[in-house]
Formats: sequence, structure tokens, C-alpha cells
Amino acid sequence: MVVGVCHIGLLIHDNRSLKGKRQILKKVLERVKNRFNVSVAEVGSHELWQRAEIGLTAVGNDGAFVNSLLDRVLDFIEDLHIVEITDHDIELINY
Repeated sequence: MVVGVCHIGLLIHDNRSLKGKRQILKKVLERVKNRFNVSVAEVGSHELWQRAEIGLTAVGNDGAFVNSLLDRVLDFIEDLHIVEITDHDIELINY
């Protein structure tokens, strides 16, 4: 079993409130959940208006597949053009 964990830093341009941030993140998180079979949640920068941190996890039998899935999720988030990915870290854990 391979568990893939991805931490993503996001920048939300032209946002002026926490309410606006929540609306934008809700769109991104729901679209990722609906498109890919991953768990995703906001994990940091809760009080910052234009910054967000989200975490993704995926489980599979093959490390290459899990890594590829997380890479596709990153590409998908970038292609939405709603937020900008500022940094990301992917870690694969083998059990």
C-alpha cells in the first residue's frame, strides 16, 4: 500500500475578505473531490485573506500511480485559473 500526501500553498488574487476566500476554496476543493478520488482539505493559513494551504491524500497499490494522480491534481488546480499554486510538496509513504 502506498499513501501519497501533498501539501499545496495557494495565492488567491484580488480577494478582500475571509468570506471570499471560503467561497473560492470551496469551489476548488469540490471540483478536485468530484474529479479525482482523493481527500482534500484546508490545512493552514486560515486567517489570511489571500493565502491558503490545502492538503491532499491518495491511497493506491502503486507508487507511480499515486504520484501521477497527485501531479494530475496539481495540473487540474492550475488549469482552473482560480488560484495560483505558490509551492507544493509530495511525499509517498510505503506500507
